[in-house]
Amino acid sequence: MAMSFSGKTAIAGIGATDFSKCSGRSTLRLAVEACEAAIRDAGITPDMIDGMVTYTVDDNHEIDVCRSLGTDRLTHFSRIHHSGGAACGTIHQAAMAVMSGAANYCLVYRAFNERSETRFGVGVQERAPLPTPMEVDFGWSSPFGLLTPASWVAMFAQRYMHEYGATTEDFGRVAVACRRHAANNPAAFFYKQPISLEDHQKSRWIVKPLRLLDCCQESDGGQAFVVTTLERARDLKSKPAVIRAAVQGSCDDQQMMKSYYRKSISGISEMALCAEQVYAESGLSAADIQTAVFYDHFTPLVLPQLEEFGFCKRGEGGAFVEGGRIELGGALPVNTHGGLLSEAHVLGMSHITEAVRQLRGDAGERQVAGAEIGVVTGWGDFGFSFDERHLAM
Repeated sequence: MAMSFSGKTAIAGIGATDFSKCSGRSTLRLAVEACEAAIRDAGITPDMIDGMVTYTVDDNHEIDVCRSLGTDRLTHFSRIHHSGGAACGTIHQAAMAVMSGAANYCLVYRAFNERSETRFGVGVQERAPLPTPMEVDFGWSSPFGLLTPASWVAMFAQRYMHEYGATTEDFGRVAVACRRHAANNPAAFFYKQPISLEDHQKSRWIVKPLRLLDCCQESDGGQAFVVTTLERARDLKSKPAVIRAAVQGSCDDQQMMKSYYRKSISGISEMALCAEQVYAESGLSAADIQTAVFYDHFTPLVLPQLEEFGFCKRGEGGAFVEGGRIELGGALPVNTHGGLLSEAHVLGMSHITEAVRQLRGDAGERQVAGAEIGVVTGWGDFGFSFDERHLAM
């Protein structure tokens, strides 16, 4: 059964704060700044917002954001779980809301001080031993040294290398591509700071086989979008990005970044489920996509995402990233803003913004020529595609 919002909803406005390692302001202020920017970009007013979607882990409650913006009437508000997996899920939720009539203009936002305040990347060793599923899970794995996201992902990376002969140089090519793209992005941490594969190979070990330059940033910042129907979006200020499909997926004994008990841990089965749904709903295939924005919290997991979305066969991700294929000018430019690795880490929200910019044709020096269709993923369990083809109709 086709999704009712496919091809009938759009992202009509995008907004962001600056990205930093110390914002010097509250998370609520960051959220409001990003939301105000998205509202301005769409060319609407705060009183027109009647829906909101964010993450369960966001500390900025809808009623506080409403009061700060001057929005006085909400008819829909909902939240998506799983942090890094939530970005595309928020678009899924917002698109359903506006298509169903639960809201007319849905504001999606995420803001935090992930670097200057709460730093998840430093590990879970000091978390309280509470009787919740997540804390119990940490209790089983932490004594064995699985304390940080880097250590969790290293297990997958090691197995992928063992099965398919991938090397750390393959991971490094992802890092080099993202840094080269960030070098052309004034908003990125690493603006004008490209790296070479040699730089990657010389960076220090974090958890083998991951080096420092395989690991994403920790950032302060906020990001927001306005989602509405395509009919309304066409009358607004900015060129809309049409949502062709937005999906969620979880399967095969999935666990939070530690799905080690599957028959195979060298692929990402929930990503395959999302790819299957995205292509079925949109009528698209990998051959139709001009740019991809993959969740790149760690370089090794970009390779199986390329495979699960059909850009190459299983085990061929390492070969696919050779020869500049994922860089600007290559067959499939990936993470043209620099990604979580080199622009900033806003739990995948900036990935959506970059895809919108590419489809609008206003990505500046990092613009993919002729970009009409893009795909975006969250970590593991969410993904969506959108395009601009309907704009010519």
